Amino acid sequence: MTAKNYDLVVSLGTDYHHFDRLVSWVDAYLAEHPDVSCLVQHGFTAAPQQAEAVERISRAELLELYRAAKVVLVQGGPGSILDAREVGAIPLAVPRRTELDEVVDNHQVEFSRVMEEHGETIVVTSAEDLARRLDAALANPESLQGTLRVPGNNEAADKLSDQLSTLEQQHPSFIRRARQIVSGLRNK
Repeated sequence: MTAKNYDLVVSLGTDYHHFDRLVSWVDAYLAEHPDVSCLVQHGFTAAPQQAEAVERISRAELLELYRAAKVVLVQGGPGSILDAREVGAIPLAVPRRTELDEVVDNHQVEFSRVMEEHGETIVVTSAEDLARRLDAALANPESLQGTLRVPGNNEAADKLSDQLSTLEQQHPSFIRRARQIVSGLRNK
């Protein structure tokens, strides 16, 4: 894939569940804003009609696209949000929902909420909310730029593990997913 700067980069991740809801929201926004350049990494979901699309992309390429984009929009999964934060982007996040058959459990809802409480993401809840937030972010892209989040793997795993201990009783499905991430960080 050739390097190109986009106004908006969207990543749905690689989960096998479809995420048509988010693609339709992005398509609706772009239909009203044809001047906004957009790339959507759509995975198993059907490609958008109003944006450039790629099914899969390497993590390194995706991080470069995030770094250059004015706005990053991701599914609410831990990997997606943390990847955006790694390059300093504060992503807009739409959590997949189990009741819409977009994921196996609601860990993304819980994780996104916790990350929003810590200023690490902005949760989007509807097409109207997305349009409002995209308008604001594209008018002032600096508002979604934060500090880089690139601690060493072991340091990140230790910090996350400490946080998990305090959240375990309140958010069991979030904790299960987060512990998988901690294990993955330690194995890199």
